[in-house]
Amino acid sequence: MGSCLSAESRGPIPGSPNTPAKHRRSKNSSKRRNVSRNSSFGDSSLHRIPGRLFGNGATDVASLFTQQGKKGTNQDAMIVWENFGSRTDTIFCGVFDGHGPYGHMVAKKVRDSLPLRLSAHWEVNLTTDDVHREINLNAASVNSDETTSFLSANEESRASTDLDGTEKQPEIFLTLKESFLKAFRVMDWELRMHQTIDCICSGTTAVTFVKQGRDLVIGNVGDSRAVLGMRDKDDSLVAIQLTVDLKPNLPAEAERIRKCKGRVFALQDEPDVARVWLPDSNSPGLAMARAFGDFCLKDFGLIAVPEISYRRLTEKDEFIVLASDGIWDVLSNKEVVDIVASARKRTTAARTLVETAIKAWKHKYPTSKMDDCAVICLFLDSNSSNPSSASNNKLDEQQSLVDQVSTAVVVENLCGPNGLNRSGTIETSKNILQDGSEEEEEDEWKEEEQSEMGIEWSALEGVSRVNTLVNLPRFDPGKEDKASRK
Repeated sequence: MGSCLSAESRGPIPGSPNTPAKHRRSKNSSKRRNVSRNSSFGDSSLHRIPGRLFGNGATDVASLFTQQGKKGTNQDAMIVWENFGSRTDTIFCGVFDGHGPYGHMVAKKVRDSLPLRLSAHWEVNLTTDDVHREINLNAASVNSDETTSFLSANEESRASTDLDGTEKQPEIFLTLKESFLKAFRVMDWELRMHQTIDCICSGTTAVTFVKQGRDLVIGNVGDSRAVLGMRDKDDSLVAIQLTVDLKPNLPAEAERIRKCKGRVFALQDEPDVARVWLPDSNSPGLAMARAFGDFCLKDFGLIAVPEISYRRLTEKDEFIVLASDGIWDVLSNKEVVDIVASARKRTTAARTLVETAIKAWKHKYPTSKMDDCAVICLFLDSNSSNPSSASNNKLDEQQSLVDQVSTAVVVENLCGPNGLNRSGTIETSKNILQDGSEEEEEDEWKEEEQSEMGIEWSALEGVSRVNTLVNLPRFDPGKEDKASRK
């Protein structure tokens, strides 16, 4: 999804007097760039972690594919991380749909950093839970009350977003819920403090989940979507939407935004698309109610707090599809699950879905610019006996690399985060094979994944994009400085 800029809002040229200070090139910019290149250790190590796939390709349990639309740089990002947190039965999946002139950078920054934050907070919460569990077990031995031995008092009082209040909440949900909330909060703070990515009017969605065994915990911000393909009692394939598109037309979202002095209304030429606007300016017109970044709206009702839900998977559940709105704008949930289920091979299911969506765009909206598309298909029955295709003997290597990356990220944040050198976008539209063997396709996907590590994009490529944002507010750094002095 892209940023909608009017001709006048494409505005100031970098280096001009009206350009925000963050965009100006200082005398030391070349030195900082060299430091950033030398501090890219974390990115290169991250891309070498076994079981972590972020480009077009497939594993034994998942299929991934993204393709650039017609609005400029591909701003969609995705990740499948098997053996997540060095757990053999755990997998993390996420799709991120950037918007705004720097949306491609924001999406990839969140793709790379959010899983690390989530894993770190999960470990902390598990350690805390072990202490609570021991205390409660001791209490249970005295009181002979086994029903509360695995839940602390404050955990029992927390309300679930998707479970009946009378139903006992699974321990993994309580732990991961807290981890998701903390990780999303820290991630948004890091974007606000980032020195090389301007997130004032750029941001990203995030539809993510952690699957451990049969437990599925979902964290969602924005309007990307997760859908489950499952069999009903008649063995017919049905689609179950697992997330809510968090848009400004939802009453609760609109009420929160208006209470914070933000405005919500639709334009005359698109009456069905509610947008978020600044109190005293007809900008930026963001078409979602929650997002990472977009700090021009964070004081006016936009939030990055995820909606978290839980599902216990069954034998009837066959696969989960995560996709950006480039898919959902032209295909229904049922159409999506039917396409995935009928794909010739599981390894090409995501690609088949994207190609079908491209045809649908051309048919339904022949005069519109096609949006970027990103899809992850996770097949569940492959996970029943061996949830992860990565070999177990690589767990130690993976954990070592994760530790190295986490250390590098901490050092990098102290020196100035690097968001430019490793924020490449896969140009899949130029590399689609019309014919060829499966081996050729796999080689192509590997080349695309490797090429992403070395591509640098100009953030200004994003200004040609339309749809998510209508206009960008102009910021006068002189006024901000005067306000800060007051």
